[in-house]
Amino acid sequence: MLDLFAGTGAAGIEALSRGASNALFVDSSPGAVATIRETLRRAKLMGSGTVRRADAVRAIRDQLRAFDLVILDPPYRLPEASVEALLEEIAGRRLVAQGGRVLLTRQSRSYTPVIPVHWRIERQLSYGDAVILVFQVQ
Repeated sequence: MLDLFAGTGAAGIEALSRGASNALFVDSSPGAVATIRETLRRAKLMGSGTVRRADAVRAIRDQLRAFDLVILDPPYRLPEASVEALLEEIAGRRLVAQGGRVLLTRQSRSYTPVIPVHWRIERQLSYGDAVILVFQVQ
């Protein structure tokens, strides 16, 4: 699984605890990267998690494999056009395996982004001021 804009790494660490074989955590913040590494160490998951300090687009472009699950939790202030470009980059590089899922967190008062043609919205979950869009890659 790939956790982009990983922050504390909570989503990826949860996936590991629920059986994901490995996780790649990507965040551009040095503090976030240090926090994720420390949490993986304390949870004895260092062998299952790789942490990378990088911009999300750069990290996507450097990937040579597909993931079954990609979690994106970009800052709410990230412009709509940037979110859509990120989704297109993920789709164009075939970063998600066929049948895999992409989870995108946005502010509930936000919009629904234009998604790649071979993705479909599987679920939409609302939690307070956040909405999680679950896409399945066809």
